[in-house]
Amino acid sequence: MYFTESKVTSDFIVDILEDFWLEEKHRFSQVKTLLLNQDNGPQNSSRRTQFMKRIVEFAQKHQVNIRLAYYPPYHSKYNPIERIWAILENHWNGSILDEVERALKFASTMKWKGSHPVVKLVHETYENGVKLTKKAMAQIEKQIERLTDSTHEVFPNLGNWFIDICCSKTKVI
Repeated sequence: MYFTESKVTSDFIVDILEDFWLEEKHRFSQVKTLLLNQDNGPQNSSRRTQFMKRIVEFAQKHQVNIRLAYYPPYHSKYNPIERIWAILENHWNGSILDEVERALKFASTMKWKGSHPVVKLVHETYENGVKLTKKAMAQIEKQIERLTDSTHEVFPNLGNWFIDICCSKTKVI
């Protein structure tokens, strides 16, 4: 579980993904595609230019394909992270969280499926409102495949909910 005292931004999201990947990729040596379930929040929207830039850079840097799978609005009950937050809220229920260390301690002592989470506090300060120009975003759009009205042979039309990012010229299957 990652926490920050700064703003949760597109850069924060990709930075923690990269931190996780660098520490845990040895467990997934055969994985060629990461499926990232997204809640369609403002920081990780597929129309958020900085998020798309950073996630494309991540895919290229680590040579891994990425499929962004967005939950439709008002479907958070299907999102597993919402269940984890519910467990954490029940765990610290009624406690006064007046210090960062106290919140981190509660998070590290909760249990999810019998295990305690690894808890990290990110100290970097993130800027809100980082955006690409339309010209720069047009270059990013060339590197992704939005599966709306797609000609993708396996997934011909998945609405606004799926985006493929290929680390090379090979398409995600």
